[in-house]
This record gives sequence, C-alpha cells and structure tokens, in this order.
Amino acid sequence: MNNNEAAVRVKELTNTLNKHNHLYYVESNPDISDYDFDMLLIELQKLEQQFPDLASDYSPTKRVGGDVTKKFESVVHKYPMFSLGNTYSKEEIEEWVSRVKKLVEGELEYVCELKYDGVAIGIQYIDGKFFQAVTRGDGSQGENVTSNVKTIRTIPLALHGDYPSDFEIRGEIFFPLENFIKLNAQRLEDGEPQFANPRNTASGTLKMQDSRVVSDRGLDCFLYGVYGTGELRLGHFETVSKVADWGFKIPSQRNRYIEKTNTLDGVMNFINHWDANRDTLPFEIDGIVIKVNQYHQQEELGFTAKYPRWAISYKFKTERVESKLESVVYQVGRTGAITPVANLTPIQLGGTTVRRASLHNADQIEKLDLHINDVVYVEKGGEIIPKIVGVNLEGRSNDAKVVCFINNCLECSAKLIRREGEVHHYCPNEIGCPPQIKGKVEHFIGRKSMNIDGLGAETVDVLFKNGLINNVADLYELTFEQVVEMERTADKSANKLIDGIKASKEMPFHKLLFGLGIRFVGETVAKKLSKALKSMAAISTAKFDELVAVDEIGDKIAMSIQEYFLDEENRSIVDRLTTFGLNMEVEEQERASNALEGKSFLVSGVFSAFSRPELKDIIEINGGKNVSSISSKTDYVLAGDKMGPAKLKKATDLGVTILSEDRFIALLNN
Repeated sequence: MNNNEAAVRVKELTNTLNKHNHLYYVESNPDISDYDFDMLLIELQKLEQQFPDLASDYSPTKRVGGDVTKKFESVVHKYPMFSLGNTYSKEEIEEWVSRVKKLVEGELEYVCELKYDGVAIGIQYIDGKFFQAVTRGDGSQGENVTSNVKTIRTIPLALHGDYPSDFEIRGEIFFPLENFIKLNAQRLEDGEPQFANPRNTASGTLKMQDSRVVSDRGLDCFLYGVYGTGELRLGHFETVSKVADWGFKIPSQRNRYIEKTNTLDGVMNFINHWDANRDTLPFEIDGIVIKVNQYHQQEELGFTAKYPRWAISYKFKTERVESKLESVVYQVGRTGAITPVANLTPIQLGGTTVRRASLHNADQIEKLDLHINDVVYVEKGGEIIPKIVGVNLEGRSNDAKVVCFINNCLECSAKLIRREGEVHHYCPNEIGCPPQIKGKVEHFIGRKSMNIDGLGAETVDVLFKNGLINNVADLYELTFEQVVEMERTADKSANKLIDGIKASKEMPFHKLLFGLGIRFVGETVAKKLSKALKSMAAISTAKFDELVAVDEIGDKIAMSIQEYFLDEENRSIVDRLTTFGLNMEVEEQERASNALEGKSFLVSGVFSAFSRPELKDIIEINGGKNVSSISSKTDYVLAGDKMGPAKLKKATDLGVTILSEDRFIALLNN
C-alpha cells in the first residue's frame, strides 16, 4: 500500500470509527460488536504506525490515553466563565423573573437544565477539530487539561455537519455513579481509602498526570453552552439542540434533563420534579439552572460584576437535621485502620432512620470541635453515608466533654500509630486484636479468596470465641468433633464446614495469595504476582526491583509485600498453610503437544468457543506461555470481544501479532 492509498483508508477508518464511537457512547445504540470495532481500530493503528505522517491528533486511536502531563498550563478564557447567582425558594425565583421582565421587552422563554455536580469545562474547536479543553479556574483563566479530556469518549474529537470554523462549547464533566461505585469497590479490595464523593473524584481525576488513568475511570460529560457561533440560532435551547447534529452529547429532552417553558409555573414544575426524583439519576446534581432563552434578551440583560442577569441557579437544600451526639465508638478494620463513628439520637434523614454517622478520622473530630451531648448537624449530601457537618454551639451544655481521639486500641489496648502521609490511625497488633483476627479470617474465606462453603462471619465469630481459631491457618486444624460441640451446630452444618475447608485446599495459588490479606494486594494484583513469580517462595523472597518489575506493581505495593513477609508471625502462618497442602505455586499442567513451544501469549477479551481461562490452559498445555502484560517480547495477542483499547494500541505500537479466536485455533491445528 502506497501513501495515497493509505491516506484514503485512514480517512475511511477514522470516519467509520468516529461514527460507531458516537453510536455507542452518545446514542447508546451500537450497531457493531466490540470486537469488530477493535479490529478496525487496530487496522488504523497499524496504518498510523506505518505512515506516521498520516497520524492525526484527532484520530480515534487517541482515546486510550498515554500522555503524561507534569504541569497544567494556565489559559485565559476568551469568554469569561461566570458563576451563577443562587436561589433556594420559589419566592426568590419569582423575584428573579420579576426583575428580568422589568429589564427586557417582549415575551420571555426560560430554559430549565439540571445543575450537574461536576467540573465545568470549556472546549474549543477549530475547523471541526478538538483544539483544547480548559477548566473554569477562577472564571477568567483555567487549566489546560486537553490530554485528559480527549480520553472522554462522549466528547467528539472531530465534528460533522455545518459547524462554525472556530467556537467554544461548555459543559460539565462528571463521574457516573456506576463507575464511581466500581472504583471505590476496587480501592476497598486493594486496601486503599475510598473516595468520598463523585464530584471531588471527578475533579481529582481530571488533574491526574497520566491520561491513561483518566481513560480507565470512565468520566462522562454533558455539553450545554455554545459561544462564538454568531447568530446560529435565535435562542439557547435551539442552539443546544442543533449541536447534537455535530456529534455532541447534549442533555436529553426525552428524559427531561432540559426543558423550555414560558411560564413561572413551568419553571417550578421542572424544579419540583427533579427535587423529588434526583435520586433516580445515574449521576449527581445539586440543583437546577434557569436561563432566559432568547440571545438578544440575554444581551440586553447583560451582567453584574459577578453573575449574568439572564441566568440563575436554584440550589436543592441538602437535607440537614439536628441530633444529639450520644457517644463516639471506634471500629477496627482487618488492616487495623481505626474509624470513629458517632452514635446519635435516632433521626429521619432522606427517608431512613439514622442512628450513626461517620466521623472519618481524628482530624475531622478536631476540626468540628466535637463534645459529647452536642447538638450536631447531620447531612447525607453527596457522601455515601451520613456525616456530621457542624455543631449548634448555642445548644452546647456547660458540662459537655470534648471528644478526644483514642491513643490505644479499645479492643486490645495496643498503642495506635499514624503512618506518615496518612490520615488514619492504625492498631499495629495484627496477631492479638480480635477485630483484625476475625476480619482477616472473613477475608480469607470469602468468595474471591478461598471460597469456603459452610463458613460465614457469624461462624468465624463463634470459632474465635471458643478459642478454636486465632488465624487463617488454624482453620485447617479444626475437627468435626470440635465444630459439632459448638452451640447451635448440627452434624450436617459441621460436616459442611469441614468439607468446605478440605475442598479449599484445591483452590488455585492466586486465590490463596489474595486471601492472605496483604495490604494493597487485591484480586488483580494477586493474579499478576502469581503469573509473574509463580510461587509463594519466589514472592516471599523477591527483591524490591523484582516486584516493581511486575506489571502494575508500584513502590507502595512492593514495600507492603516485603513488610508482610518480614513479619515472623506471617511467615509462620504461610509455613503452616504449606504443611496443610494448600497450593503454594502456580500448577503446571501436563503438555498435550509442543505446538506453541517458546511462544508467549496475552489473552484478553470475551470469546465464543472457549472461556478465557480455557484458552490460557490450552496455551500452556501446548507449550506456550501466558503473560500478563504486553512487551516487545510478546509473540501473540489473542484478542476477543471487548478487549481493552489500551492493550490493542500497545500491541500495535510494538508490532505484536494479533490473533482472533479462529486464527488461534488454526495456528494450534497447524
């Protein structure tokens, strides 16, 4: 293929991929499979690699991230990004409408929109191409976050239709609740602190230096303000509707995310609807924005020193109620982290009875200056659980006692520690603190770990209280006679428990490694360590450089692994588990042939004829090697449906051969 032929094909692929990207992410109506999309993307990546002069900054291949930004430069806004004045009642909305009517002539139309709880962004397009994205900042200038915003798949890199040659479109970047919950679940699994709310997490994500991380987190965006289009349309509502034709994701009229009305009753109807139904949205909002629709009337109304006169926001009141702080208790997690929790006089909040509220850490208690018997303000807001946000100082009694964070663990009396750079206090007594002991056992028996049938948290508690277990290794010394003698334990239950423990000895090595509960070693990290280092002996004696050389293992994880195996008690537990016959290494299967001798494979995606584990087994029993990351030494990538685009790009960049399932079977048969 010569350069001219390649240019034609690159243009064709770019248009096709942009079309399908829009159908999938904006219209939620895909018409090709993920696999077919990825194959087109791979073809484009190869052509861009072969003909570098044809690679565009607006290519669909730029969606997976990869740029690293050390510093975000400041950019002056061509059109200032003003704040909006806030209102909190129907009366204030009526006053605003009355003021507007006095200042302009003619009939008024109002556009009602959701006030997304995210990060305001302005994106400039030149000649239909994404040029730059800038945060709001102080309103007059913001930060250039172009590389990160390009990874958001609902934002087009290239437009189609009758767009102006140079304009700016504004909107809000937010964290969909589903993606936020998944991220927090992964952080919990990895022993990392959870993020408090989607808005702050979206803001922090947008400022991350590595755009690949931004791409993986799945931010989204609604675009709703257009600047620099001249007299494209007479009104804001009509312009927003129009830009959907250029490829933008705009607020849905069908779902009532945006609405036009010419009456105050229409405005209030929109506000009341979303005040009652905002909990049903897949993202968070904190109010409603009302704008005068007609552009000539907006221009006539103008601006104050801080706000546009033609727009205002109605802020939903975060439900706040008063309660009495009866006591503070301290919970100990399986990692030893201490979490203070407030016990409250029961109150109704958000349709539920609330008796407890999170206090997060010692710094939060000190900041609030909490006293026992204080009258406190409790909110749910954007937090996952209720929290105390303030104190009614007028209600404080003279004999109120200040809340002082504990110095010693209330469960085992060990002196608490606070590691440098961390906000939590920890109990260091891993082997003698009951909540930590039971928490570690509960983690070990879980479905993603050893999956021991017949054993749950309640049984663990009973076993511990009866002095039958003090760590995970003790489980394998339990006898039927010991278990059946426990209160409320019948023969059938005792047999099921003993059989479940015995069956767990067959669980693969990576599940055992995850089950040990090493800090920061989640399910994914355990799998990568197992595949790379193969055995407990290798992992326990690995040097720091060996550990960080494993895909996705950073300094923090490597240090945590080394600290775990330096502890004599931990080594003793692992040694005992070894004597009980648990799998301490990755099992090598008997070979069926040498057809794939010396070849390394990365398997990713969803397949039709085989599951991914089955394919990995086939590779190994035929002499091949499974790898967890792509490098120049990787021979093949076996790509199924829904394979991650980052891996595909890396494989293409390194020139690694990519196989479909059918081509892999043909290779094996040949």
